[in-house]
Amino acid sequence: MAINKKVFYSVSIIFITLFLDQLLKYWVKTNMYLGQEFNLIEPINWAKFHFVENNGIAFGLELGFPAGKIILTSFRLILAGVIVYLISFLIKKQYKLGFIIAVSLVFAGALGNIIDSIFYGVIFDERNLYNGGWFEGRVVDMFYFPLVSFTFPQNFPFVGGNDFLFFRPVFNLADTSISVGFLIIILFFRKSLNQLSKDLDKKKPEVGKELAEN
Repeated sequence: MAINKKVFYSVSIIFITLFLDQLLKYWVKTNMYLGQEFNLIEPINWAKFHFVENNGIAFGLELGFPAGKIILTSFRLILAGVIVYLISFLIKKQYKLGFIIAVSLVFAGALGNIIDSIFYGVIFDERNLYNGGWFEGRVVDMFYFPLVSFTFPQNFPFVGGNDFLFFRPVFNLADTSISVGFLIIILFFRKSLNQLSKDLDKKKPEVGKELAEN
């Protein structure tokens, strides 16, 4: 039986992204110490490897109570399950390959960070500088691009004397995959996104009917 072209590309994108993401994170965890940084290309000092660990989700957002980490990881798992369903739906309904690839990139990135959250607290137990367990791992970040940095003049209104830095966040390959996937969708597949919303709305009565019959 011939392999569906769209299934092949989707699975390939997910596998390659996950493999590279986890390989890079493993190298960082086993070859760098927390807070260490170096220039990716000398003497350029605005493109760096900088090892940090993120206890929350995007931009370090976290829930400030003991079960918060487990709740965030569980939320990631639910979201990943929704995206898997969407990819299956897109393939079944013969959506454009580019749209399926973009959604697959989002899923691959989400899954890459989920792996950190679920397993890294246990896999790297002897290396971690935190007390972790299952579902309590921290996401490994390493890409840092401080492109512009300066200090506002003292007489500058409101922010005088404050430091300015762009781009401040440290991120990883999984984050990049998610961002690229969303960017592709926004730039090239807004019509497909609107069509998906309509198709899912049509499917709600079908799901309700199936549940009633069962």
